[in-house]
Amino acid sequence: MLGGGGYAAVGSSETFEEFYAREFPAVVGLAFALSGSRTASEDLAQEAFLAAHRSWDRVDRPDVWVRRVVSNMSTSMLRRRYAEARAIARLALGTRMTMPELSADDTEFLAAVRSLPRRQAQAIALRYLDDRPVAEIAEILGTAEGTVKKHLHEGRQTIIRRLRLEEDAT
Repeated sequence: MLGGGGYAAVGSSETFEEFYAREFPAVVGLAFALSGSRTASEDLAQEAFLAAHRSWDRVDRPDVWVRRVVSNMSTSMLRRRYAEARAIARLALGTRMTMPELSADDTEFLAAVRSLPRRQAQAIALRYLDDRPVAEIAEILGTAEGTVKKHLHEGRQTIIRRLRLEEDAT
């Protein structure tokens, strides 16, 4: 666990240690949903919390801030992995090769989430795996609530098609 001086975020009496203890499991879950790797998800969460700790006295909404960092870092990590895999394939085989599915526990749902366009995957993961309301998702992703609703709708429709599920009438 990260150490610290017991500092509180701007406008909050909560210390970093309290925030970390409360939020770490959920942030790891979000990172796992976006990265597909247990090891990478813990590393991403630790890096995001380390960045939050460094900026703790300037962070207004640490729960939102740390999730934005994880979302952005997971996207960067996946891009980096894809580029590395392509480069290795070209070197080893002298040809281009598509990267295999990146999944630790290759469940159908998480694979479907990861196959969505980046913003749809982030919105779906934040809503259904991290239980965040639309307004917070918009704040985390730095976009309008209407855009988040559109990403959620399109992401759900794609997942339903991919998993061949019937949409509930609720």
